[in-house]
Amino acid sequence: MTTLTAPWPLPETTPTSPYHLTPEQIRFFDDHGYLVLRQWIPSALLARLRDAGDAWIDAGMQATEDELRGNDFLFAERPGGRVMYRVNYLHNKGQAASLELLGSPQVLAVAESLCGPNFVPTYESMVFKQEGDGEAIPWHQDAVHPRGYRIFNFDLYLDSSRVGAGALRVVPRSQITHHDVCAVANEYGWEHPDAIDVEMEPGDVLLHDVMVVHGSARTQGNALRRTIYYEFRAAEEILDDGPWDREWIDRRLRLVPLGLAHHQAAYPEDSQFDWQIAPEFRPASSGDEATELKIVHVVHMNGSYCSAGDALKALKS
Repeated sequence: MTTLTAPWPLPETTPTSPYHLTPEQIRFFDDHGYLVLRQWIPSALLARLRDAGDAWIDAGMQATEDELRGNDFLFAERPGGRVMYRVNYLHNKGQAASLELLGSPQVLAVAESLCGPNFVPTYESMVFKQEGDGEAIPWHQDAVHPRGYRIFNFDLYLDSSRVGAGALRVVPRSQITHHDVCAVANEYGWEHPDAIDVEMEPGDVLLHDVMVVHGSARTQGNALRRTIYYEFRAAEEILDDGPWDREWIDRRLRLVPLGLAHHQAAYPEDSQFDWQIAPEFRPASSGDEATELKIVHVVHMNGSYCSAGDALKALKS
């Protein structure tokens, strides 16, 4: 186990909107590695995202073998056959709701609170367990980094997630070190003495540090459980730690004005986010929206996974 340096270069600031995190919430996140925001997403947007989730799954189930080679739709072999469990690169799948969510103040104010004004949306996916598919997601850390900056996932639950039915297990305060998760699993199984179950309802959001140890145990007969994941990092963090370059940052940042425009068009009466990115990072549109909606990763920051199979899943994310 390696102890890493403590963040953060960003000063605590007074919230400027109802969707910016308070200093107390930020301290809780930094101390525990996670934070729950109850009923964070407005009902109209949540309904559109639930419909979009159904459409993404349908698209994956109907995808051709050629389409599946792009790692947009991921399947796993289960005892009962092949099961779909993940959709990557949500924004180019014909459902505007994903961009509406990205451009919402409920998302971007949180990103600014934790990453500063130069936040970069680095990943977007939906991970889910089909009805009856109760396979475990082993203990893991999403990514391991020097901890000079915050890197976090914004996890929006589209369905209920309950204890005994696949609820996420989190080990609070585990984010400060790099763990051998094989050793954790071998010593404790799922009964880690510090682990907690995080129950969620549709519209709830879980913020989790990419280094917090988490997973979910195997269940039987569970209902459909879908979660949308948006990861954010500071542009400065990517320049310091990689694994991407300045051009990639610029291309990913072009998603933000697209999201802002979609949210404004869909919800003109709602609060809009005031994007205060530094001039040196503000992107110029390429004029080709179709291309900007999917910016592939090619390389990834390593996480901590127990098996080669689990690590491969991460690399396909």
